[in-house]
Amino acid sequence: MSITTVLTVDGMSCGHCEKTVSAGLAALPGVTGVSADAPTGCVTVVSAQPLDDAVLRSAVGGAGFTFVGRG
Repeated sequence: MSITTVLTVDGMSCGHCEKTVSAGLAALPGVTGVSADAPTGCVTVVSAQPLDDAVLRSAVGGAGFTFVGRG
C-alpha cells in the first residue's frame, strides 16, 4: 500500500530547488517517491505510511524552504 501526500512548499524557484527539496523529503523513512514542481509550489510525496506534518515541516525546512501545508 502506498500513500500519496501533496504538499505546498514556498521558496522553490528553479529545478535546483526542486531537487533540493525532493532530496530532503526522499531521505525520510518510508518515502518511496517525490516529485516537486517549482512554478506551482506543489510537492507530491509517495510513502509506505502516513507522514506527520512536523516531520514534513522539518525535512522541508532543513532543505531551506517553507512547508505551507497539505494540498
